[in-house]
Amino acid sequence: MDTFASAFLAASGKSVLATVVFIVVGIVLVGGLIWAFRLGIKVRAREPAPPKPHEQPRRPGSGPAHETRRAREPNEMPPATDESERLTPHELRPTGSRDSADQHRPRWDERS
Repeated sequence: MDTFASAFLAASGKSVLATVVFIVVGIVLVGGLIWAFRLGIKVRAREPAPPKPHEQPRRPGSGPAHETRRAREPNEMPPATDESERLTPHELRPTGSRDSADQHRPRWDERS
């Protein structure tokens, strides 16, 4: 009986210690989270407020600045001189498109 009682007391002592450690670690974690949350609120309060709608930059009345559009059309694959001949990369044009002869922007047509 003496062995059972001492084993029971030893086991209960360790579990009490483990419970206390568990509670202390939990309190430290919760305290750390609360501290981090309050620190975030303080940092955000020091930041400047986002600009109001009337403070936003506006486009000039003359239209977009420094915008250029060029109409492009695809390059055609150069034909091979012989049916069995294969074109190598250095024989191809360097870009996939070139400037179009007609530089007017295509518009939507109601009749199309």
